[in-house]
Amino acid sequence: MKRVVITGMGTINPLGENVDIFWDNILRGENHTAIISRFDASLFRTQIASEVKNFQPEKYLDRNEIKRSDLFTQYALYSASQALEDSGLDPSSMDPFDIGVIWGVGQGGMETFENEVESYVKGNYIPRFSPFFVPRLIVNMASGMISMKFGLKGINYTTVSACATSNTAFMDAFNYIRLGKAKVFISGGSEAPITPASVGGFSAMKAMSSRHDDPKTASRPFDRDRDGFVMGEGAGALILEEYEHAKKRGAKIYAELVGASMTADAYHMTSPHPEGIGAAKAMSLAMEEAQINSDQLDYLNLHATSTPVGDIAELKAMQLAFGKSKNLWVSSTKSMTGHLLGAAGAIEAIIAIKSINNNVIPATINIENIDPAIPEGINIVVNQPMEKTVQTAMSNAFGFGGHNSSILFKKI
Repeated sequence: MKRVVITGMGTINPLGENVDIFWDNILRGENHTAIISRFDASLFRTQIASEVKNFQPEKYLDRNEIKRSDLFTQYALYSASQALEDSGLDPSSMDPFDIGVIWGVGQGGMETFENEVESYVKGNYIPRFSPFFVPRLIVNMASGMISMKFGLKGINYTTVSACATSNTAFMDAFNYIRLGKAKVFISGGSEAPITPASVGGFSAMKAMSSRHDDPKTASRPFDRDRDGFVMGEGAGALILEEYEHAKKRGAKIYAELVGASMTADAYHMTSPHPEGIGAAKAMSLAMEEAQINSDQLDYLNLHATSTPVGDIAELKAMQLAFGKSKNLWVSSTKSMTGHLLGAAGAIEAIIAIKSINNNVIPATINIENIDPAIPEGINIVVNQPMEKTVQTAMSNAFGFGGHNSSILFKKI
């Protein structure tokens, strides 16, 4: 099997328009959750979200790209462009069939769908649909447009596994490179779900926080008084590259991807298994593939979204997988970013990699009263980041439908 390394990163999310700004805000414990500005949410059960502010696609994309794409694709194009530039890779110098795109999107063009249907209804049901309706709507257009932008002719598709989506994309890219079927992938995930129907749907499930009086503290994983997740949006991208190829061209290497695994709970449409059996297996398999044991794992960026059931189930899963490791520290950075659904794993992979590069573990903010139901012996980084040598870091991402995914990075 060939080795796979990370040689480029890019992001656009509620905490920043590039990796450096994003990471600085993570270490500062920033949270930009506020009352939704995209539409009037005053009648909704949930009226808050973590929005990307002041995104101006015309600064980064050409007119045709904007006209033909939904916001989730624009986020994808922007973060992928950053990652490719960061990598120093010139696609024109390679066989275009050696470079692929595997992207992750959970919902797709929700804004496009809602706008078109609303126009149809308000237009007395006269069909005047845009010829770009379907291309802007479908989830695979993110990977397709990234490939078109850079002339990449290798393996190209989009994965969908709800909030585990980005990790699934990374896992597939990882395996294709290991098998020698590609040399480079642009991989990651994007999501633009802050729309009336999406917010309304999750609100109806009572899955999201309604802490409108103090939005910045609404996302509070592991806190006794958490009441649901905060929706976020944006994208994250990584350049995955075959190690010898990266070394030959003198690329900077952020980390090595050494393990990736996925399992299913086979339990419930929206709730995780309460004992975390499937999640534990995903973590164990990723460690087994990486050939490390629990005492060698330094940091785990938990999926923990700030839901009463999900946070505890994941911590139980962690104990099943790792026992009571004294070396392992965990945190949930969704306390700062909100939950980016299909893009969550993408930006959290960046955080895991940055923790390795900088030997610091980000905090879980907004913890005022730790939930007494949390199992004993778990080291949670609370409210302030912690300096620690980080040789290995894992990132979890779980999704509706019982999808569990874990990816593991190592210092190189």
